[in-house]
Amino acid sequence: MTYASKVLDLAREVAESQAGAVSEASALLVAALRADGVVNAFGSGHSEAIAMEIAGRAGGLVPSNRLSPRDLVLYGGRPPSVLTPELERDPSVAQEIYDLAPVAPQDLFVLISSSGVNGTVVELARIVKDRGHPIVAITSVRHSTRMTSRHPSGRKLLDLADVVLDNGAPYGDAVFELPGGGSYGAVSTITSALLAQMMVTEAVEALVALGETPPIYLSANVAGGDEHNQRLESRYAGRIRRGS
Repeated sequence: MTYASKVLDLAREVAESQAGAVSEASALLVAALRADGVVNAFGSGHSEAIAMEIAGRAGGLVPSNRLSPRDLVLYGGRPPSVLTPELERDPSVAQEIYDLAPVAPQDLFVLISSSGVNGTVVELARIVKDRGHPIVAITSVRHSTRMTSRHPSGRKLLDLADVVLDNGAPYGDAVFELPGGGSYGAVSTITSALLAQMMVTEAVEALVALGETPPIYLSANVAGGDEHNQRLESRYAGRIRRGS
């Protein structure tokens, strides 16, 4: 079986099995947007790519922010040397990441971690939950349930979320076994991006059905795109940040 066919089969499986959870997540997103909320997406490592699918891209929502460990440097004044591969395991930085973000009470959070056990994302989920924000988690249930949490509480991302979107990735992420051990052909980025886009498009369709005009980015590479985007961004001045 080729990688493409394997991924296509998994994508169909995820789309079908997660349809109900996607609808629940979309309903939370619609409620937040109608309350003038912003969606804050956080991911570290490869999961940051999924936060980029949600925040600040063509065809996506204008009221959106991408949070990451990099914020400690960009907005918190920390030295670049703080950005080590091990940082995502450190729960102590989560409060600072939250505090540096322009968060309002009506905001929703989408937290992405395929393993769902690292200290930063779990602690951020705990903080977000304590503040009363809805949480949508995009994670691998199969991987997460086989792991021991790296958070002092022993909890995982899926334990704290209001809605869990399961990206269907296997333990270890990759889908093909090597003869001498190990595996290759990672899938979580593809299926997580699929879930993120399913959630957003369903929310947009719900807003249209309600007679509202969704605040959606145009590509900056089409005529009038910059003007359209700047006009919408001005509605959320001080609430969203771009350029990181």
